[in-house]
Amino acid sequence: MPTSVRALRGATTVDVDDADHLSDRVVELVTEMLERNGVAHDALISIIFTATEDLTSTFPATAARKVGLGDVPLICARELSIDGAMPRCVRVMMHLETELGRDELRHVYLHDARSLRDDLPE
Repeated sequence: MPTSVRALRGATTVDVDDADHLSDRVVELVTEMLERNGVAHDALISIIFTATEDLTSTFPATAARKVGLGDVPLICARELSIDGAMPRCVRVMMHLETELGRDELRHVYLHDARSLRDDLPE
C-alpha cells in the first residue's frame, strides 16, 4: 500500500493542574499513540495539542520534547470552553505518513478521556 498522510487522534486527562503530572500524562499519551500504531519518528509531520482552560501549568508540547520530538513541528491551542465538557483534558492530533488505512489507525484515549470515544477498541 502506498504511503499516505493521516491524522491520528488521542486525548488524556490529568488529576491536578501540576506541570510534572501534566507532562507525565502527555508523555504517556504520545508514547502510546506512537507505539500502538508503529509510527517511526521520521514519519511524523506535525502535532497539534489542545488543553482545556483549566490547565495552565505548562505547555503540552514541552512534554513532547522530552520524548525526542523537539524537531517535529508542535503547537498548542486552547480547547473550546463548552458547558459540560470534560475538564483537565489534553487532546492531540498527530499528522504522519503511514501505510495504514484510516480504518487501521488505533486512536488513543487514556484515563477519563476514554469516555470521549467509547466506540473505539482498546
